[in-house]
Order: sequence, then C-alpha cells, then structure tokens
Amino acid sequence: MATSGDRRETDSGIEVKPVYTADDVAGEGLEPPGVFPFTRGPYPDMYRGRPWTIRQYAGFASAEETNARFRYLLARGQTGLSVAFDLPTQLGYDSDDPLAEGEVGRTGVAIDSLADMELLLDGIPLDEVSTSMTINAPAALLLLLYELVAEGQGVSGDQLRGTVQNDILKEYVARGNYIFPPRPSMRLTTDLFAYCGERIPSWNTISISGYHIREAGSTAAQELAFTLANGIAYCEAAIVAGLSPDEFGARLSFFFNAHNNFFQEVAKFRAARRLWARIMRDRFGVTNPRAQALRFHAQTGGSTLTAQQPENNVVRVAVQALSAVCGGAQSLHTNAFDEALALPTERSARIALRTQQVLAAEAGATDTADPLGGAYFIEALTSELEERARALIEHVDELGGAVAAIERGWVQDQIDDAAFRHTAEVEAGTRVLVGVNRFLDGEMEAVELHRVDAEAERRQRERTARVRAERDAAAAERTLAEVRALAEGDGNMLVPLRDALRAGCTIGEICGALREVWGTYDS
Repeated sequence: MATSGDRRETDSGIEVKPVYTADDVAGEGLEPPGVFPFTRGPYPDMYRGRPWTIRQYAGFASAEETNARFRYLLARGQTGLSVAFDLPTQLGYDSDDPLAEGEVGRTGVAIDSLADMELLLDGIPLDEVSTSMTINAPAALLLLLYELVAEGQGVSGDQLRGTVQNDILKEYVARGNYIFPPRPSMRLTTDLFAYCGERIPSWNTISISGYHIREAGSTAAQELAFTLANGIAYCEAAIVAGLSPDEFGARLSFFFNAHNNFFQEVAKFRAARRLWARIMRDRFGVTNPRAQALRFHAQTGGSTLTAQQPENNVVRVAVQALSAVCGGAQSLHTNAFDEALALPTERSARIALRTQQVLAAEAGATDTADPLGGAYFIEALTSELEERARALIEHVDELGGAVAAIERGWVQDQIDDAAFRHTAEVEAGTRVLVGVNRFLDGEMEAVELHRVDAEAERRQRERTARVRAERDAAAAERTLAEVRALAEGDGNMLVPLRDALRAGCTIGEICGALREVWGTYDS
C-alpha cells in the first residue's frame, strides 16, 4: 500500500477510502456461486464439495532427486504434483549442450529424453495424481513424454489429469524463455489443444499465466488485463484452427499471482472470473457454462520474498495464500520462506505445505463459498479492477490484439513502467517492506540453504549420451526428418513429435530441428 499524505492507494492506483458503505456498491448484483458470471466461484458449493488442490512446485538437479522430493511431499499430504524444469529444458537445449553448462538442474529438473521422464515419475501412479508442468516453448514435448510414461504404466490418456502451462505469449512480455517466433509458437499451442481433445480429454491444455506478468513488476490491474488479453488471442487462434470454443474453452485454465495486498488480490480473482465469463459469452458466443467459468491455479508471490529477515516470508506467504483461498483458487502453491536465497530445503518446503493444510483444516477456509462476498470494500474493489482491466484490454484490441501489442513492445513498456514506479516507491520509503526499508535489524539471519549436488550435471550428461548411443540411430533420424517436413507444411505437429520422442530423440535435437525451419525469436 503506497501512501502520500493521507491518500492511500493500491499498486494499481486505486484510491482506498477510509470507509465503504452501500453507496459504493449501488446496483451491484451478487449471484450465487456456480452461476454466470461466476464472480463468487465456478462451482456452487466450492470447497465444501472439493477443496483446492495442494500442489507444491518442485524440481531440481536430476530426475531421481526430484522424484525423491515428490515422494516426500506426497507422503506428507500434498495432493498434486507440480514440476519445475531447469533453464536448458525450458529453452530446448540438452544438458550436454555447451550453452547449458552450469545451468543443468539449477532452477528445476533437467529433462532431456523419455529416460529422464521415466525416472522423474518412477513409482508415481499417474492415474491417481494430478500433475502441473510449468513449461512453455517446448510444452508439447514434455506433455508427450508424460503421455508416453503413462502408456508404459498401462494408464490411458483419458485417465490423465493435470495442466501444462503452454503459455508462450507471456514469455515474450515477462519471462523471456521463448524459442521460436510468436506465430509458429501459437501453432504449437493450438496443435496441443486439438491433440488433447482427441487423446487426453481431461487435461487442461493451457494455464494462461498472469503470475509471471506480476513477477515482472506489473500492477494487479495489468496482470488481470494482459492475462485475459492473451487468453483472447489463444481463443482466436484456436477458432482459426477449426476448434470449437465451447469445447476447448472448458479445458482452459489460468495462473495468477497471490500478492501482498490481501483485499486487492481477493477482488482481482473475483474480477477475473466475471470478466472472462463475459468475454467468452459476448466475444466468442460460448454457451457451455464450463467454458465460461474461469478456473485458476495460484502461487504466492516469489518477488515479494525478501532475503532480509527471511522468516518474515512465512507470514507473507500465509497472507497471500489466504487471499487465493478467499478468492476461490482451484489449486495453490505456497512458496518456501528461503526462496529469495536458494531452492527450498525439505524443512522450508514442509512449512510451506503445512501453511496450506492449516488454512484448509483450521481456519474455516473450506466452510463457505466466497466468504468476503458482499463486503462493501471487496465489491467496490472487484468492480474497479474489472473496469481498469477492461480499459486495458480494449487498448490491446485497438493495437490489433495481444500478439500485435507484444510485437510492438507496448505491453512490455507498460509492465516496465509499473516496475519502475514500484522500485522508486520502495527506495523513497512510501511503500513499506518490512525488514527492507523499515523495521531493520543490524545483522543478516543465518539460514540453512539447499545445495544442488555438483555431480548431478555430470550424471545427467552421461545419461543423455547413453540414450543417444543405445537408440536406433536410423529411426531417430527418420523421425526428425518427419518433424522438419511437417513444420514446413500443415498438420498437427504433436504426432511426429511423439514419434521422435518414442524413437529416443532428445528435447534439444527436436527443438534444433524446429529452429532450422522456424528460426528463433530475438526481442
């Protein structure tokens, strides 16, 4: 909350009044949960019928070590998997590529081939868990590896549940982990929609992500607007590809940041549902309620965590998580308190997990839908955020849509300006960060940190070399040629991609073949 004199406002520039009354929400209806436009939640009974999925994000070093962390979290009550991939995997490079040196397994798990995915999921029954994979440019490849592992377990595609992020547009504006230019990337995205519609029908084919937009420095209103504008672009691309919005719309999901201003975040989640329902109905003619109702995963704000006084982050994460729950999230990841310093230790990961379990079991958070609905302040904030986001979406439309706005750099400029303002407010002290610019201690706390095994990179490189040595070289080259040929023409890319992965081709080899045809993107 920034202050100037007696004026107080949120990071979106919304002035906060000293008190709110019925006059601030005059004319606002309040429909039941599960009813259009779903302001109060996508389901009538919300958490009384099904609590949110506790989905702790994990991934580091090798597939074996990440598998051990998954088993640790599942044994302690986690209800879904969430996979973090290392930077080379996200950028389509194998672990033994010279460009990957020093980055293998550092920010997530290294996955080069089917052999790695088999180890990552060893002993985990894929017909019993829901899995989220945070991967974008090579999202189709990681989903196909997951499907191939399931086949090896005897699990059919219609038994698989989960989400692949597959949101390439936000990479161009907020995160930078893209490979190909926007338009062939959009082809891969919509090809994945169609493939899952036929083979993996219960899978959420995209998690349209505002999380990273907020991490890059956007305001809450910008996060809301630019995320939904990207969602509009994906819908338009899917319709051009011949898909029905009433069908693929039911498999879209969203991913939002749960930030520090508790009340604004609750209102943001509610406004997102209301806006999206009207977009799907009015812009795309959607009549299927499941395709109108926005469902979302939330993660507490990584950029809000501080290296100074890191145990304060336990409180920040709890408040942020409560905002996601009061705002009606379908699944939630809570950050560990030490993540401003290193990957989480088992201890900090357990505290983050227990935070969600306390909210679910002790705080009454599952007892009633939309517990803050009807509060004058919440309803006024919901409407204000909706209006600000709608104005930004209309401007994106005027620029030709999300892809055109990204190509012009307009979205990036808006986020950069917001990030600059936030930093200036922190430096000036008008925006308080406890332990950073106020309530300081003289010494840094000593915190036990997680260390990645330095030998993990060597072991990963050796495994990838063995995969290449032991596969049928002719079959691998033939399937790579088929990938190149289809990339130059038309047709669903996922079929030849699956054949190449099954033949032992690596992520780096396949992305390399696509780079030859499509080129790369340089912002």
